[in-house]
Amino acid sequence: MRKLFVFGLTFLLLFSCGNTQGTEQSINPDVLEFDVQKLPKKSVLNSGAKAILETWAEFNDLDIAFDGLYAVENNEELILLIDEFIEKQNALAVSNYPETFDIPQVKSRQKVFKTYVLKVKATLEYRKDPLEPTIEMVNAFNSLRNQFNVMVNYNFDSKMILDE
Repeated sequence: MRKLFVFGLTFLLLFSCGNTQGTEQSINPDVLEFDVQKLPKKSVLNSGAKAILETWAEFNDLDIAFDGLYAVENNEELILLIDEFIEKQNALAVSNYPETFDIPQVKSRQKVFKTYVLKVKATLEYRKDPLEPTIEMVNAFNSLRNQFNVMVNYNFDSKMILDE
């Protein structure tokens, strides 16, 4: 019985120490080449939204910084760009919104964008593949831009309903 126990324990130790692969992907920061071809393109603003946004300097700064995302080649550049996004987004949050865009729908989409920027930053700090969270971040920024288009084309007059 004792020999069987020792044999079983030895057998268990030999096979339990084998190579196991983790389910999470870790990246080597020196090897990462960020593939911007897989990112969705930035959505297009209509002419009415562009005219209003030209006067909003803080959003223009963020928009110009966002264009830099499509020129990122490695992990270090992405880290620097994400830090810049955080600074620009914080400046945007405390800025004076144009009257048309000073609504909860725009502000909530801006907070969602900030959430995904922070998610990308956390992914980079944990040295995981940042492609999926970056795609989510681009989609959140596109949602913000699309909301600008919606608000410019929005011609619903609530006074008409409330007066009747």
